[in-house]
Amino acid sequence: MSLGDVLLGVPAPDTLRRAWTIDVADDPRALSAYRRLRHDVFVTEQGLFTGNDHDDADDDPRTVVLLAHDPDGFLLGGVRLHCVTSAELGWWRGSRLVVERAARRRAAGVGAALVRAACAHAEQAGVLRFEATVQPAPARMFARLGWQAVRPHLVAGRPHMLMRWPVDRFARQAAAVKAPLGGLLADLRPGGYGFVGDDGAPVPGSDLIAACDAIVPSLVERDPEWAGWCGVLVNAGDLAAMGAEPVGLLDALGARDASFAARVLSGLRAASAAYRLPVLGGHTQLGVPAALSVTALGRASRPVPAGGGRPGHAVTLTADLGGGWRRGHTGRQWDSSTLRGALELAAMTSVVARTAPAAAKDVSMAGTVGTLGMLAEASGCAAVLDVAAVPRPTGVRLADWLSCFPGFAMLTADEPGRGVADAGPATSAVCGALVAGTGVALRWPDGDITTGVPGAVTGLGPAGGIS
Repeated sequence: MSLGDVLLGVPAPDTLRRAWTIDVADDPRALSAYRRLRHDVFVTEQGLFTGNDHDDADDDPRTVVLLAHDPDGFLLGGVRLHCVTSAELGWWRGSRLVVERAARRRAAGVGAALVRAACAHAEQAGVLRFEATVQPAPARMFARLGWQAVRPHLVAGRPHMLMRWPVDRFARQAAAVKAPLGGLLADLRPGGYGFVGDDGAPVPGSDLIAACDAIVPSLVERDPEWAGWCGVLVNAGDLAAMGAEPVGLLDALGARDASFAARVLSGLRAASAAYRLPVLGGHTQLGVPAALSVTALGRASRPVPAGGGRPGHAVTLTADLGGGWRRGHTGRQWDSSTLRGALELAAMTSVVARTAPAAAKDVSMAGTVGTLGMLAEASGCAAVLDVAAVPRPTGVRLADWLSCFPGFAMLTADEPGRGVADAGPATSAVCGALVAGTGVALRWPDGDITTGVPGAVTGLGPAGGIS
């Protein structure tokens, strides 16, 4: 093609073929070819293994193999991705990266392409810790691709380097939904001294707690009944986190017509009854784009702050593991509350009031990791989360559970061994600790630490003031 053809947008000729394609292996013959290539390279050429290089990962049905083929179907190379733990925690390794000897010259770059494809596949699959043990020469390529060297490692008696791909899923989520708050709200000092960063705010001169949440307009438009329910759910969680007894709520609703408004209000009405948060008043406007904002009031003589934690405090997650993904929101919104009766909801939302921990915060759109980061930030410290100890529903990926908006999930921090009150159908487990520093770290079963959120989540600083 000429430069003029490119500028005019002339389609590329069919004869222009890609140098290779990379796909997940789903053909037994292709897998056999990959294993033969591995044998040729790792056993025959390099003498790294004696006899064969087969191991337990080859027999694990969860193992994924990516293969690179040239346009004629010739196998250029491959790599496998496999789980490290028997329970799926999102800890995977990449291994047996191999490139056919001739392809190392005629298809230069296929090895790096396989590594990039493996990283993309792992992150899409919800992997939170992705590593590889790499020989010295390939380790330099991995470093150029952004991998981080962790420590020397021996494989078959030969020196390798343990490399780690920096997964930033939780950091990106926290940055997207919470990072601008410090710059926007610092001068307002939301919540007041001692409660900066809380979702509810003590009303001066009273025992009232006020909370306010707006539902994303796209959710109101797409799922109006659920949006109405969520308007109550999120405020009930904000009051519960401060140990407040519900008083009532006010709603402000915008809708294109009366029929649409009725759908939103039906969800709000049902949740109002379930959470025992009566509608005290509000405002409704028709002929406008969909919008919903709900303000709730509660009472607490001694409200529990998010910023009451200190280094050394144990972190407990209390979560309702019943229910399932809300239709159309798989991996993002968990619905357990619509299945619960008023007594069950009351048992969960009163757990902070009955426990009186040093600090508490209900899990919000920042997910469990991001919300823990906000509690730690308000407390002037950092947090470590033990990923294997987090209570989660059966069959749900840990990455999704730690980043989703759950039906009910409450983080509390207190002296080790103090525990929490019975929370009805919810499950409680100690799964972390507050420590000196900033951000949230993830601790794995082998004791290694990876980064969840590298620093402050909101920029609002400790609850006692703006840092």
